[in-house]
Order: sequence, then structure tokens, then C-alpha cells
Amino acid sequence: MAALDAGIEPLLILTKTDLKPADELLALYGPLDLPLFMITGKRVPDELRAALEGEATVLVGHSGVGKSTLVNNLIPSAERTIGRVNTVTGRGRHTSTSVVALHLPTGGIIIDTPGIRSFGLAHVDVGRVIQAFPDLGALTEGCPRACSHDEPDCALSNLDDLDAGIDRTNLSTRIDSLRRLIRSRSAPAEDESAF
Repeated sequence: MAALDAGIEPLLILTKTDLKPADELLALYGPLDLPLFMITGKRVPDELRAALEGEATVLVGHSGVGKSTLVNNLIPSAERTIGRVNTVTGRGRHTSTSVVALHLPTGGIIIDTPGIRSFGLAHVDVGRVIQAFPDLGALTEGCPRACSHDEPDCALSNLDDLDAGIDRTNLSTRIDSLRRLIRSRSAPAEDESAF
């Protein structure tokens, strides 16, 4: 949500999918309709390499999710320090302590960052969140003034009143995703240990 608010095109890269199924994350983020790349083992999909080519890309995520491993697989000479996955918890461990920008062999830059512990979204403007869902943005025009988009009078709550020409495929799932994002703005930042 913060990336969309800042005008940054987010990519969802799921690493270590060979260690744990990504079904829960896919269910949570799927309705956002972001470009999605799944990495099993050390093989970086050609589609991901193509998406990174010529771009400046910042890897953001919790400690131990595989950011540095991804960098090493994209740029073998990078030699970023990586840790092993804990066999008890199934989690990786924090290894990166600095931000490093590296040139990709195919052009572009990839920036490896230390893991984040928490991230707040209170600064994100609700209007720009809605812009990230263009199909829903038009529907909110029928909302009452100062609508939170999570109340009974919200136009998004009255799907039966919608124009018959509107594509209803995954509509309620996308509305739920939008509302989760809006609610997360006021929720306290989550600590990494909660994941």
C-alpha cells in the first residue's frame, strides 16, 4: 500500500516456496492483482529477471525471507551473507546489516536491505489507496461524504445496487482487500514476531 501511495510499482516476490506453501499469502495478496513471482530453490524465473531489467528495485521484507539469497542468485558475484533456515521455527535469520545497491548483469539496479521489524501505514492517503483499485474507485463515487469505505452506507457495501454492466468477478474479494488495507492504516505496526 505504501508503494502504491508513493507511485512505486510493487512486485510481489515469494521466496522459499519449496519450504512452505504460499497459499495463505496468495489468498491475502492475490486480489491486489500485483505482478507475482514465486521462487522455488535457487532458480530465479526468467519473467522476474525481465521485470527487473533496466529498473531500480528495492527488496523490502522481514529478516530471513530470502532477500540476500535472491540477490546472490541474480548476481553470483554479490556474495551477500545468508543464513540457514531454522529447522524448528522454519524461519530464516537476520544477516544483512547494511543497504547495498548492485548492478544487475542485464541492466538495472537491485538494492538489498536489512530486514524490517515493523512498518506503519498511517501516512498513506485513503484516496490514493482507492486509486490503486481503479475498478472500485468509480464505485465509491456513490459513497456518502467522509465515507470510511467500511460502513453500512458505503456504496461498496451495497453490491446489489451496482450497475449490471460492472464485472463482478472477484469483486467482493477485492473490496475486502481494499477495506483491509484501509483498516491497516490505523492499526499499530505489527512486530516481526507476529508473523
